[in-house]
Amino acid sequence: MIGRVLVVAGSDSGGGAGIQADIKTIAALGGYAMSAVTALTAQDTMGVHAIHSVPPEFVARQMACVLDDIGADAIKTGMLGDAEMVAAVRDALRRHAVGVPLVVDPVMIAKGGASLLAHEAVGALKELLLPMATILTPNLPEAEVLTGMSIADEAGMRRAAGALLDLGAPAVLLKGGHLPGDDVVDLLVTRAGVEAFHARRIPTRHTHGTGCTLASAVATSLAQGMTLRNAVIRARAYVRAAIASAPGFGRGHGPLNHSVVPSQGAEEHRC
Repeated sequence: MIGRVLVVAGSDSGGGAGIQADIKTIAALGGYAMSAVTALTAQDTMGVHAIHSVPPEFVARQMACVLDDIGADAIKTGMLGDAEMVAAVRDALRRHAVGVPLVVDPVMIAKGGASLLAHEAVGALKELLLPMATILTPNLPEAEVLTGMSIADEAGMRRAAGALLDLGAPAVLLKGGHLPGDDVVDLLVTRAGVEAFHARRIPTRHTHGTGCTLASAVATSLAQGMTLRNAVIRARAYVRAAIASAPGFGRGHGPLNHSVVPSQGAEEHRC
């Protein structure tokens, strides 16, 4: 199954994150990528230097055209920018994509520190989009904003993930890469329980676009008929392989190698 994936997100002129990373990921995993661009950014490995937002009604028009003609087997949202955009995306999903699996990556802060979601839009994201999600994929800073909780360790991650479930999403993949230490843990949390994925940290500064890449890999796998758990396992293996073989471009946080063939690392264990 090829798997049709619509990505609603911003463009990264440096090619490492955003729509560019999404399309590369979907294609590498054998899916068919479509896009609704929410913003243009002038960015490189050093950071985001300027943002030009697309009108929400035009984003909704992009979504409607794609969904009514080609259709989608999964949808992934990334950078949405403001509350008006969140509402427009929610309305388009209601009109044109009922029942389609939705991966929500709550993009809030760029790797270099630039804000990608207005403060007043956080409430809209929680109220309008999270209840529609199949899975939510925040990193720790994003989870802290969404929950109002401080996360300092794995126990804190578990508490925050439970709070995120209470916001309406049936599943949360909470990424622990921001915690210190040589061991990195991600948590897949559903109403049925918690599964922890542990792996050795890959020592590198080339991690630009990891969140976008992971969410798009999950969406592609769901579009191809995988279970949620298997989609997460495959997506994590792909991202780790892409980090390990990153080309080393740029003076800052460089891009991944999206053309890598994913393989599950022997050092990873789940519990």
